[in-house]
Amino acid sequence: MNTPKRYLITAALPYANGLKHIGHLAGAYLPADIYVRYLKAQKRDVVFVCGSDEHGTAIPIQATKEGTTAQAIIDKYHPIIEQNFKDLGIQFDIYHRTSDPLHHETAAEFFTNLEAKGDLETKTTEQYFDEASQTFLADRYIKGTCPNCAHKEAYGDQCEKCGKSLSPEELINPVSTLSGNTPIKKETTHWYLPLNKHEDFLREWILNDHAKDWRAAVVGQCKSWIDGGLQARAVTRDLDWGVKVPLASGAGKVLYVWFDAPIGYISATKQWALNTGKDWTPYWNDKETKLVHFIGKDNIVFHCIIFPIMLKLNGNILPENIPANEFMNLEGDKMSTSKGWSIEMDDYINKWIKKDNGGNGLADSLRFYLTAIAPESKDSEFTWKGFQESVNGELVSIFANFVNRTWVLMHKLCKGKVPPIHTDLLDDEDQAILISVKESKEKITELLELYKFREAQFEVINLARIGNQYMQKKEPWILAKQLDSDPTAQAKIDNCMHACLQLCANLAILMNPFLPFTSKKMCYMMKVVDKMLEWENAGGFNLLKVGYSLRPPELLFRKIEDEEIEAELTQLRSNLIAKKNTMDSNTPAANPSEPKDKSLKSEIVFDDFGKIDLRVGTIIEAKKVEKADKLLQLEVDLGTEKRTILSGIAMHFEPAAIIGKQVVVVANLAPRKMRGIESKGMILMAEDANGKLYFVQPSEAIAAGSTIS
Repeated sequence: MNTPKRYLITAALPYANGLKHIGHLAGAYLPADIYVRYLKAQKRDVVFVCGSDEHGTAIPIQATKEGTTAQAIIDKYHPIIEQNFKDLGIQFDIYHRTSDPLHHETAAEFFTNLEAKGDLETKTTEQYFDEASQTFLADRYIKGTCPNCAHKEAYGDQCEKCGKSLSPEELINPVSTLSGNTPIKKETTHWYLPLNKHEDFLREWILNDHAKDWRAAVVGQCKSWIDGGLQARAVTRDLDWGVKVPLASGAGKVLYVWFDAPIGYISATKQWALNTGKDWTPYWNDKETKLVHFIGKDNIVFHCIIFPIMLKLNGNILPENIPANEFMNLEGDKMSTSKGWSIEMDDYINKWIKKDNGGNGLADSLRFYLTAIAPESKDSEFTWKGFQESVNGELVSIFANFVNRTWVLMHKLCKGKVPPIHTDLLDDEDQAILISVKESKEKITELLELYKFREAQFEVINLARIGNQYMQKKEPWILAKQLDSDPTAQAKIDNCMHACLQLCANLAILMNPFLPFTSKKMCYMMKVVDKMLEWENAGGFNLLKVGYSLRPPELLFRKIEDEEIEAELTQLRSNLIAKKNTMDSNTPAANPSEPKDKSLKSEIVFDDFGKIDLRVGTIIEAKKVEKADKLLQLEVDLGTEKRTILSGIAMHFEPAAIIGKQVVVVANLAPRKMRGIESKGMILMAEDANGKLYFVQPSEAIAAGSTIS
């Protein structure tokens, strides 16, 4: 494979409407940073761009919530998010803003170019209009019932429960979030990008050219969109917040945020070029540039289908890869800031990193765990207990333990200097260490080139594990007791410690993309400049010169204590309850006996209902599921058998209080595995308008296993 002349790496622009959580960090920014640090260690020409997306309707919505202006919101959150990234080692070459005049100019020019070439269409259509506020409603200002999963709070552009992309017309019972009224339809004219005209290009480019080297989930989602038939998509909206349409006929209209935001990558590159005195054009126009977008799976359609069409029409290069990650959940549920079920980067930084004055590797500890559970091929889950086990079990006990033992023994047995090699006493185990380092470098290099960061980091830890095993076999502390009786003892100690020190130097290089703060600290301990971290140096066993004095060991990581984890779990539960109480206080009181929503689901026939096997069961055991605050594990007696059933009711019922309860069970529901436990059935529950749950149960005791018809 030929090495590209230059690289342009982008990470999805985060909305500047609030704090960003660690799920965002794991999805796009950390993997991008790992890849960029690797490329820079390879001395490649690479530019890493990102910035705040400041024109989405989420911005004015947040401004309304906080009783301020949209400009005040972006000015508040942009610097916080930028600093959060820096504190966690995300090293952009530029972190720009889409509110910047240069971006407005770039986006307007992009639109004008496409419009002048006839690549856009104008259409007059009927769109939702709020008569009370005299406003055409952007998708995020419309709520209704999702046609896919029946969630009652779906937005006009997406259902946040099932993740399905929507249009306002698909919502059932839509209402305006501005007034609460049902909107009317009113005519308006907009510019559209006719995606349907580019299906052949997309099929060739994605399904033929990149089917093998892109992630399967990315290709699969693209294929689904293309096979479903693409439609023309509006690129302008009737709003007063955003990039103004640069045409007289576009008065009162702005560029739709999905069109304007990815152009932010280009404007950010332009600003980087102005800052550094470079030329930005080769990074977007030269085919010898490798463009890679790092995103989450909710952005696949924009970066794999829509933006490539825009780039092709504008004469720019196309992305070589778009390694989208799946979602990262939290303690058994989807991460959500609005529901209080998340860990904000800012919160972690303040409670962990700043509390320890930036020391003890707590920024890298988070980076390590998020990479170890990276959702590269499927959704993954962050648990505080998992974080503790990962840090204590791998970073502290394997990686840091090897480095610390090496430094302590070097100072104790070799006078604090790199000892010489005695070639006549080298054995097979000494040679095996050299081979392991070279093989590890090759594996890690290949994995990083393939965007397999989770596996690559594992290989670095495994190399440290090999180092620990080597030291245990050599036992230099035992040899030290034999100095008077064995004339070769010191030479054997020298060989062992020399190998371990060279291995530590290699670990610093290979771990640098993942744990940059740690590698920098190791360079300080080795008294070498950061230039040693260049990738070409890895695999060598002459990185530290014989006779060179090294500094004393420093603590790379600290153990995570049980009390800290329990405090985080308690805080997480408190946040969830506080958010729920806030939502309840903003919701008009309702009669608990009334259902939350009176609208019925789609009509079914009797045969549909006849497929469901409902049985009466008795709960005979109940306990909380470890690491899942919302799940209870129930043992239910169905008369002829006992079933294990998981139910998300832990926030509503204490396990001891429900033993003996009779419940209605969907007995023929296909088994489902959650948290490693197979659940065989479902407990039916009723929910009132305030979110309180009630068991559906017979009015009087009945034999377990009785059928309901």
